[in-house]
Amino acid sequence: MGILWTILIGFIVGLVAKFLMPGRDPSGFIITVLIGIVGSVLASYLGGALGLYQVGESAGFIAAVLGAMLLLFIYRMVTGKRG
Repeated sequence: MGILWTILIGFIVGLVAKFLMPGRDPSGFIITVLIGIVGSVLASYLGGALGLYQVGESAGFIAAVLGAMLLLFIYRMVTGKRG
């Protein structure tokens, strides 16, 4: 059940990260939502590794948004498209 909660949070986080990131997004809606999901999962596992979260506990909303924004920034740098 924890991974489903992480995916749901990731969906919302992807939308929030797209809204907060300045500039034009080179990707579409689906890619941004997937980046949000991966950012949420990444924040959950990194937080668990650092001792911030217990095993199976999803990341906090702010940590997930920051993770998604970081991944969105990296994605924009890799694709080479500028806003």
